Amino acid sequence: MGAPESFARDGGDLDGFHIGHLPPGVGDLVSDFASEWEDVSFATRVWERQVEDGHRVDLRVHVLRGERLGTLAELHAFLAEYHERDPADGAFTEFQHGEDPGLIGAAEAFWLAAPGVAVDVLFDAERLNVDALRPTALGITAAAAGSASPSDSTDPLVQ
Repeated sequence: MGAPESFARDGGDLDGFHIGHLPPGVGDLVSDFASEWEDVSFATRVWERQVEDGHRVDLRVHVLRGERLGTLAELHAFLAEYHERDPADGAFTEFQHGEDPGLIGAAEAFWLAAPGVAVDVLFDAERLNVDALRPTALGITAAAAGSASPSDSTDPLVQ
């Protein structure tokens, strides 16, 4: 493991979105996954680092696509079920991701980018905090047309 980074890293493109900012100290091991749960598809990128007893995930970004994600309330309820937590726990406050409504907590931010399309950003709360989470979340934007992305060209967020 090298010295801590003193510059912002770019996280690349993921399913129609560009991850424009990674916080210093996020691990260099990067993996992409595709999955589906309850009729919602996930494109996931994970940053992890090696630790004494294996690996530790520092950051996860999910791009979610599914008809059941029509409103921020529906997204919140879906993520509560997916992450197995009480949706009424009050751990999130409203935030704006550009024009898009979202919620942010101590170690997670998510927003509805368009009806049926959402982004969920999760941090290792022991290493990173909301001061690093907000700029990371705000640094995720719709990818430019023609950029390398697994989404097809009919994606409403890639113009």
